[in-house]
Amino acid sequence: MVRRTAWLVVLLAGACGDPATEAPAGKAGAPLFVEVAAEAGLNFVHENGATGKYYLPELMQGGCAFLDYDGDSFLDVYMVQSGRLPPDPGTDPGGNRLYRNDGDGTFTDVTADAGVGGRGYGSGAACADYDRDGDVDLYVTHLGPDVLFRNDGDGTFTDVTADAAVGDHGYSSSAAFLDYDADGDLDLYVCNYVDWFPEIERDCFSRGGLRGYCSPAVYDRPQLDTLFRNDGNGRFTDVSVEAGIRASAGTGLGVAVADFDDDGDTDIYVANDQMPNNLWINNGDGTFTDEALRRGCAVDEDGRAKAGMGVATEDPDDDGDWDLFVVNLSGETNTFYRNAGEGHFSDATHELRLGMVSLPFTGFGTSLFDFDCDGHLDIFIANGKVRLGDSMREGDYGEPNQLLRGSASGVFEDVSAQAGPALALGEVTRGAAFGDYDNDGDVDILLSNNDGPARLLRNEACVGRHWLTVDLACPDRDRHCIGALVTLEAGGRTRRRQVQPAYGYAASNDPRVHFGLGEIASVDVLTVTWPGGRTERHIDVPADRILRLTEPGGTEAGP
Repeated sequence: MVRRTAWLVVLLAGACGDPATEAPAGKAGAPLFVEVAAEAGLNFVHENGATGKYYLPELMQGGCAFLDYDGDSFLDVYMVQSGRLPPDPGTDPGGNRLYRNDGDGTFTDVTADAGVGGRGYGSGAACADYDRDGDVDLYVTHLGPDVLFRNDGDGTFTDVTADAAVGDHGYSSSAAFLDYDADGDLDLYVCNYVDWFPEIERDCFSRGGLRGYCSPAVYDRPQLDTLFRNDGNGRFTDVSVEAGIRASAGTGLGVAVADFDDDGDTDIYVANDQMPNNLWINNGDGTFTDEALRRGCAVDEDGRAKAGMGVATEDPDDDGDWDLFVVNLSGETNTFYRNAGEGHFSDATHELRLGMVSLPFTGFGTSLFDFDCDGHLDIFIANGKVRLGDSMREGDYGEPNQLLRGSASGVFEDVSAQAGPALALGEVTRGAAFGDYDNDGDVDILLSNNDGPARLLRNEACVGRHWLTVDLACPDRDRHCIGALVTLEAGGRTRRRQVQPAYGYAASNDPRVHFGLGEIASVDVLTVTWPGGRTERHIDVPADRILRLTEPGGTEAGP
């Protein structure tokens, strides 16, 4: 792999259309997103292995990832396969797929050459440079032992699960790399769902008397999550007990990490299915305490635990702290927890008009991102039913996905109908990954459909608006500087983003941070706070660029 040493590299120039034109999002009359998976060469089809026995995992699977595995500054795609159930890792052929981005809008399947087909009943993926060698590694969650693929830097990967000691044997869903102990290398948090095996399955029925899938509450077997500490030598140690993570079991499906209480270390938020959510507050001494109930983000404003699936964290109100958005089951509404400061939350769902619009749908993948580059964060929700059906035939569980546009007032508007046919397909969407795969300055969406084809939604909505994307590199840490903060001052506003690809559901996302700027053609001040705490400022940064900044004082890793 080629290692780059430039402190600042301009990777791309050119605006998303005429910056002098004040245009609505997208071209007049054109869809905001166009589905291009087939023409791009993404021919992946997920299989859930359903045989009419209504095994719980059949309906939950479908993970995906954007990652730049070959270091060419274009996002590649990884799709997680499930397959036969019960799984047999010893005999099942590897069904995961790695697609290399060819830089021209198309992808090539390089799974065989890369060696990342995997085995077992796959759930999701997490991507990061855990061994600090300058390339991005791949962790795949499963029903059964998870797998860590080390990137060898030459286009191939090696399964190092046993050597690294990270083969969690639970029913894992989402995972996140983070540096919880601030020692300069990335640790790993793994969400586990239900202690499930075929022998505990039972018959469940809808209100109409149709047989369907059981809820996790029927089994009453929540699992314990796992925290692996990176020992810095290629190995991890399971510190779940001593860190306090095993203090309570849950039905974990989504995870988001950030410094929610603004005390200088990284906390962990877990969305649980039909159980109170967890907010693991980092005590700064290697231990965590679940303070979700005390801090107002365990249940909704009526005190009800919901069926939390995916979760995203951003600062859409620009008040300097991290808010939370959790997507839930149909009939419950999704939940927006506003951070009132130092990690104390209130339920602002209805105030932001996010309640009624979500009632009919069951959400999984999600993100807060600026799809139309107008400077306000928007919301995408990947939907798909989990109940009220009598089979897995096409259409029984499918739902349209949703796009909600943010505004200066903070409220959101449902613009799904304007988004185009790509959002109205009515599929059983699970994982959603967000990133600029064609490097044109807007955020595209990769979707994994349960027992269906992958979808790639190319963004067409930034016409006539400015943007800035920042790509950080930390030669002495991990490749993308996970945990770094980028703060932007422009147009009288201060906005910030964190480098963290783990959010949503069973997905890994573009680690680069993206800002929509609207009519603003340059940024007054851009400040980077590196993971070790050092800050640097850049003045009068031109818009419509992908900027690569390397941590000062770092030493590039050798080949």
